[in-house]
Order: sequence, then C-alpha cells, then structure tokens
Amino acid sequence: MMTSRDAELWDDQAATFDDEPDHGLRDPLVRDAWRSLMISVLPPVPARVADLGCGTGTLSMLLAELGYAVDGIDFSPEMVRRATAKAGSYPSTSFAIGDAGAPALPEGAYDVVLCRHVLWALPERATVLERWVRLLGPDGRLVLVEGSWSTGAGLTTAETVALVEGAGRAADPRRLDDPAYWGGPVGDERYVVIGRRLP
Repeated sequence: MMTSRDAELWDDQAATFDDEPDHGLRDPLVRDAWRSLMISVLPPVPARVADLGCGTGTLSMLLAELGYAVDGIDFSPEMVRRATAKAGSYPSTSFAIGDAGAPALPEGAYDVVLCRHVLWALPERATVLERWVRLLGPDGRLVLVEGSWSTGAGLTTAETVALVEGAGRAADPRRLDDPAYWGGPVGDERYVVIGRRLP
C-alpha cells in the first residue's frame, strides 16, 4: 500500500513529470507512436479503461481522444489535479485519488486495465494482479507497460509474464525498443504484456 510520504514525493515531481517525452507526449512523433501502440493492444471503441497510476493523465487523455471511456486513479493529489485539468469537461473521463494497487473501482466493469510503469513498484504484485483481474469483464484484458531499467529497478519481461500467467491470463509480451516511444534510443528492457482470458 502507498503511504502519505509516497504521495508527497510524487506531488513534488508533478510539475516536471510531463517533461519526459513518454510522459507528456508533447513530441508529435512520440505521441503518434503511443497512439499506434494503444490502438494495437486495446479492443476497439467503445470500451472502458481503468488507467491505474495514471500520473498527469496524458495517456488517459490520448485514449479519450480515440473514443475510450477512461477512469484514472493515482495516489498523488497533485497528479490527479493536473490530470483533471487536462480532461476539462471531456466526456466519459474521470480521475480520482486512490491506490493503484487496491483501486476502489467497480468489479467486472472494465474492458481494459492499463498500467504503465507502476506494477514494478508495488508490493505483493500477485495479489495486486488478482485485484486488477476482478475489475475486468468476461473478455477484458490487462495491458501492462513495464521495463527492467539500467538503474536496476523494474521487472523483466519474464517476471511480468509469470505474474500475468499466475493471475490466470494468457500473456502476450511485445518489446518496446523503438526510440519513437521514448524520444530517443534506450539500452534497457522495455515492453508491454497483454493479458487475455485463457481460451
């Protein structure tokens, strides 16, 4: 579970969070790369997405522009404030303060649970994934963007695949080593794992 100290640390980073190319998606090439990725891994619209650990809501808003209904959760009040400001009165989009590891969202209500660069930082990840799977409808899917970074933090592709399979889902990993996603070349392991219902 996240603490108030964790929230304060992320509140402090909120003002500069979007400066990273893959956070703010300000570069049209980076934005187009993420748009194409999301279209390739998400079901077609209309669909409802839970964006867990949504940060300043940039990815949520990209999905909203594509026609998805999005509920974003983040434990940093300042991140949620900035996400809400981006959304304005955008239809079918909401943001709330909450713990991505134990989101207070309706079970069975979502077509997608999306989480980008958050799972690695959560304790009891297997339990977290069980909670996330319960948010999904019968044909819902997990979309987990993660990495094993040069700092030594993160999860390897194999670790995330094992977690998804342990949650009773078929895991489809895809590498994200195209510099277009990150605003330049990267030398570490970055990927997305799509977790679908077993056949």
